[in-house]
Amino acid sequence: MNEFTAELIGTAVLILLGGGVCSNVSLKKSLGNGSGWIVITTGWALAVFAGVVIAGPVSGAHLNPAVTVGLALANKFDWANVPMFVLAQLLGAMIGAFLNWAMYKDHFDATSDDPGAQLGVFSTGAAIPNAFRNVLSEILGTFVLVFCVFYFAGASGTAGTEEVKIGLGSVGALPVAFIVWSIGLSLGGTTGYAINPARDFGPRIMHAILPMKGKGSSNWGYAWVPIVGPLLGAIIAALLFNFLSN
Repeated sequence: MNEFTAELIGTAVLILLGGGVCSNVSLKKSLGNGSGWIVITTGWALAVFAGVVIAGPVSGAHLNPAVTVGLALANKFDWANVPMFVLAQLLGAMIGAFLNWAMYKDHFDATSDDPGAQLGVFSTGAAIPNAFRNVLSEILGTFVLVFCVFYFAGASGTAGTEEVKIGLGSVGALPVAFIVWSIGLSLGGTTGYAINPARDFGPRIMHAILPMKGKGSSNWGYAWVPIVGPLLGAIIAALLFNFLSN
């Protein structure tokens, strides 16, 4: 695989499994229906684990435009490669969302009386709408994620004389899964912790496109929050890392 393919497939698997756990818990007549927040946060953590295992050795496993931008701001990633990585992540997120929909199509239709639950499988939303606090939630969650990436062993760019691919993979698949699990358990209850613009925007596009019985609005009025918040969180993490490193 090249780096584009690694980011695309890694992000697709991340969204397939992450969206899959939301489908399993939220959609009617699924065997996991109603199993709750612990199952969702655990499923997303393990989805990150799977994505990192796939993409880590090739691209470093960014899987997230906020991670890519943060690493570039910290001079750990070439700005020239940022558009390619972000495009791969967005396309991968759309593919993962499509595969999740294809697998759970009968259950989406069985949940036709609850368009909010259908949308919640694809994208995030606020438990209590409050633009400032919703953005703050995404800033803090993403800050924790990106700041941890900077400070884990192996994130310096070299290991001896050998170049290291920088990204979530530099943390290690299992440790980064625990970080994402912790963010979900501690900080995820207000907005569903997108902490990743591609994770929200790509599947939201697919929600708008794909046919579902009873489908409601894709809530585009909220869509800026899981884009702006994670990017701001990554920028703050990078700026603080640069300041503390000088």
